[in-house]
Amino acid sequence: MRNLACKVAGIPFNNPIIMASGTFGFGREFAKLYDINILGGISSKGLTLHPRRGNTGTRMVETAGGMLNSVGLENPGIDAFLQEEMKFWETIEPVKIVNLGGSNIEEYVQGALKITQDADERHKNKKKAVDMVELNISCPNVKEGGIAFGIKTAVAREVIREVRQVTSLPLAVKLSPQAEDIVEMAVMCEEEGAESISLVNTFSGMKIDIHDRKSMFNNMYAGLSGPCIKPIALRMVHQVAKAVSVPVIGMGGISNASDIIEFIMAGAEVVQVGTYNFMNLRAGEELLAGLQSFMELENIQSLDEIRGII
Repeated sequence: MRNLACKVAGIPFNNPIIMASGTFGFGREFAKLYDINILGGISSKGLTLHPRRGNTGTRMVETAGGMLNSVGLENPGIDAFLQEEMKFWETIEPVKIVNLGGSNIEEYVQGALKITQDADERHKNKKKAVDMVELNISCPNVKEGGIAFGIKTAVAREVIREVRQVTSLPLAVKLSPQAEDIVEMAVMCEEEGAESISLVNTFSGMKIDIHDRKSMFNNMYAGLSGPCIKPIALRMVHQVAKAVSVPVIGMGGISNASDIIEFIMAGAEVVQVGTYNFMNLRAGEELLAGLQSFMELENIQSLDEIRGII
């Protein structure tokens, strides 16, 4: 067996494979298909302070090399997650990451505070708890006319700074590829105390129903993910990894072990797998086996040998 161990913000991962937010639920359904304890980590479905029903109308459409989604952060809310889903999370081994969204800074702050307080209480009682917060700054800022927090560096700085002040949990910031300058954004995140950078979130895309002569989505645009975005995501991960000293969590179109290796060679410490979970319900199992096989074939003893070599 090769050494697949990684570390992000002082947290050890058994291997670099994390299931991405919004593609794995909280893991319960996939646990019926394979042993999810083999995974390095799980990033929760995007959670907000209050429950959300999500978007109406069509939510997912396949496209060449990927998919468009307009789910709209449907989720049970942080309180329900802590009361119900944490019962399951206490029984599993992967690193537990909560993906946190919000419509304004106050919601981000209150959400982070609740998650942190719950984690502190569980640790006191010697129970497993949330290990890390992944701040999703691709959410629309309702006070700024719906422009995502993650577009402008100054706006993103404010929300990261406020959240950093209320949580003692390791903080990763998930960046939008629509950022005006993604490298500048990543550097700012590190300056404000983020211990890791996750990138990239979905790209903004569109699908038109040519018979009804309108967008397929009620919100007009949707998030594009899957293999079609991988070359762009890989380039952004490479740029950011060269510019920051904190670990980078790379994602965007990973669908085989070779993709994982590419992201690690570009500088990622660990990776997240998203759309491929819809394509292959046993993705985690397959990818881990493929990664081990590649390392044996290439006589790689540890991922540190190849990380960031490009």
